[in-house]
Amino acid sequence: MAGVGKTGLAHAVAHSAAAAGWTAVSITITNISQPTDIFSAVAAVFGVARVDELVERYARRRAERPALLVLDSVDRSPRATVEAISWLRSRLPTVRILVTSRRPLAAEVPGAADWQVLPLETAAAEADLDVTGLRRVPAVALFVERLRLVRREPARDDEIPTIAELVRRLDGLPLAIELAAARGRVLELPELLSRYGNRLLDLAATDPAGQRLRDAVAASYQLLGDLEQAALRRLSTFRGRWSVELAEALLDGVVEDVEAVLDRLVGLGLLSVRGPGDLRFRLLDVVLDFAAEQCADAGELRAARLRHAQVITHVVVRVSAGLTGPDSAAAVSRLDYLNSDIRTALRYAAVREPDLALRLAGAIPRWCRLRGRDVEAHQLLRRLLDDPRTRECDPGVRAWAQVGAAMLAMAHGRGVNELFATESALLVLEARGDVIGELTARALLAGIWQALGGNDEARRHNELVLGLAIRTGRVREIAVAQNNLAWNDVLGGDLATAARRLAGAGRRALEAGDTRIRALVEANLAEVARLDGRFDDAVALARRAAAAIAEVGDPTHRVRVLGTLGQAFAEAGRASEAAAVREELSAVPGSDGTAALIDGYLALASGDHPAAADAFESAANLLAGRDDVRDVLEALTGLAASAEPPRRARALEELAGLRRRGRMALLAREHRLLSALKGTDEDPLAAFTRLPT
Repeated sequence: MAGVGKTGLAHAVAHSAAAAGWTAVSITITNISQPTDIFSAVAAVFGVARVDELVERYARRRAERPALLVLDSVDRSPRATVEAISWLRSRLPTVRILVTSRRPLAAEVPGAADWQVLPLETAAAEADLDVTGLRRVPAVALFVERLRLVRREPARDDEIPTIAELVRRLDGLPLAIELAAARGRVLELPELLSRYGNRLLDLAATDPAGQRLRDAVAASYQLLGDLEQAALRRLSTFRGRWSVELAEALLDGVVEDVEAVLDRLVGLGLLSVRGPGDLRFRLLDVVLDFAAEQCADAGELRAARLRHAQVITHVVVRVSAGLTGPDSAAAVSRLDYLNSDIRTALRYAAVREPDLALRLAGAIPRWCRLRGRDVEAHQLLRRLLDDPRTRECDPGVRAWAQVGAAMLAMAHGRGVNELFATESALLVLEARGDVIGELTARALLAGIWQALGGNDEARRHNELVLGLAIRTGRVREIAVAQNNLAWNDVLGGDLATAARRLAGAGRRALEAGDTRIRALVEANLAEVARLDGRFDDAVALARRAAAAIAEVGDPTHRVRVLGTLGQAFAEAGRASEAAAVREELSAVPGSDGTAALIDGYLALASGDHPAAADAFESAANLLAGRDDVRDVLEALTGLAASAEPPRRARALEELAGLRRRGRMALLAREHRLLSALKGTDEDPLAAFTRLPT
């Protein structure tokens, strides 16, 4: 592309050749150059008057020193240049010819080789480089060098990260870097970033007659045919990396041979091809901005954005089906790559095509939950479901969107708000014979009822899930149901049955090839071991589960397994290790209640009963109505065991009510905790047993 540094590179080669003893000459081609003009220029630089004398003169000199001829900007007059090159190569076969062009020439000049000049390398946003490492990045080094020409003091170390971000926005394009650095005479680097980071095409030389970045892109755009320009305008709707398949879907009805168009765009340097896999194409940012402007000017923007949203929705719905099972990691990774385009499609469709937006948003809740975007995604789904324009949408689409809203709400402790709407969605899915939809909805409803303390209703849904999964031969869903039913056993105080059921769930998850379900089963086995007082087993299991969950994502379950690990450490008297887990938890959103439980056990182990009471009370308040009502029972037990009589009595009363509503049993560990810590007036356990259960 224009501005990528072709001329500078060619001249550097010529200087290197000259230093090595070659005869190196350069000729710049103009828009009006004819073959005779090129011959005359070549003859002149070799010191002869006419071209026919050139062969004789060169034949005498070639034994003395080799020659390099640089023809710069041949795309200004390509036919004349190709004709001249063919003549020169036929008569001066030993002359090395290096040409610069915005388009490939190998197909037109037999024996020629194309070398694509790419923008300079930049540092990826996620790259962990110090200042020294950033200074070595080619794009950063060029900016620092050019900035030194217009600013008295060199770039400071604290400015280098800003420079790295700026040249990344500029895609490492040398012309853009030089134009931006020239502005450093009057603008501070943060001002440059804020002014031009999202307005790349506005960069121009400080001299009014100088080159503008917009003109450089336009020059390459003009080399395209009408259909190629139309394709480029459509492709500007992509925001991330994309594949040939996506391009073919987007350009359906615009061009027939998409591969040929992509080859042409790559050849002109307008399209970047980097990275493994099929999602390897991306328009340079300056090209994307220019093409988007052209799309708007042509009156095509609305139709192009609609087509983009339709294509992305189709792909996302298909990929999201693989978010469960053995291919889940690949599905998550693919959606991660499509993230920018998913967001762009949702922004457009939510305003212009809400039915399409609902279909797209309803396909990604599981991915959003795994990536910790549950709050944002839930708010969007809730708005779309409440939008009057989606009321006539396909009932199945609305039902799945509602199930997705419940899944996302549960991830941040707001599942109860979606209870009744999800029960209505379940009826729709049942009526349509959507087995996967029914299994998913029932599993979510079981989780919501469990958080509310409705253990009987939760067990009913889990048993229905298990029965339906067995009848339809869905091994993964059998594992999910067994895992969830094991927690109903825990609430009933039967740890032995829970452990056996979890062992079966683990075998089913292994059979289904679902790494995430296996990790969740192991996390629950760790919690059962902790509740049973087997702290070493709990630590070993929780560590393995935490590593597996961290690999697949899922912040909600990461909080739970880290909570198990931290509490096991605290109860085992390993305070420093519990504190380290507590510190790790503090960086995870939604972990305050679980962290408070660890604080309570740490304070209890150190004999600081007032601090323990405060921590357990905080945990009970923070955890109420969230994932697991048993966490609240544990917090209230700790509060009753560590508080002074007035607070203890209130805690015991709340504990009795919670047990009565949820039909939950105290475990042996809770009985020991309450009976071991006596107050000045009476045994807390005795006071508890007098309350109705």
